[in-house]
Amino acid sequence: MSVCTSRSEDTLAHRLIELTQAGLPLLDDPWAWLAEQLELSIESTLDLLKRLQAEGAIRRIAAVPNHYRLGYRYNGMTVWDVRDTDMPRLGALIGAQPFVSHCYRRPRRTAWRYNLFAMVHGRSREEIDSYREHLRYLLGDACAADEMLVSSRILKKTGLRLPPVPR
Repeated sequence: MSVCTSRSEDTLAHRLIELTQAGLPLLDDPWAWLAEQLELSIESTLDLLKRLQAEGAIRRIAAVPNHYRLGYRYNGMTVWDVRDTDMPRLGALIGAQPFVSHCYRRPRRTAWRYNLFAMVHGRSREEIDSYREHLRYLLGDACAADEMLVSSRILKKTGLRLPPVPR
């Protein structure tokens, strides 16, 4: 954390990350809970979160539902070979589809021609196949090829976990 100016700020930032890395509690006011844990005001807590996000220590704050528990048991990572000149427009279009949970651009590799990735979730294999067809329609002739990599099992999904700060 390059902008932190003191050891206590580093410790406080580390504690905030430690408290939030597994998610916020399902409370009416999770920010008040976090502020209480940090022994800060809510405003100071939010300022710290904003600073860490601006520094890149925290990438984003978002809800991450468990799609399996919601009945979406079929998943496919659709991969597309899209003309680079069309990528800004089409990447945004694909990412805006309600059945796409995340969409991103990746560089092509020697043995991997695909540069646009979009994860789709559905309640059946047929549903995710239909989503892929819809994405293919939206991409039109700007897309030279595509594939869909289908999940075969559920993997534990966690982000980076920091060790606790000694107190």
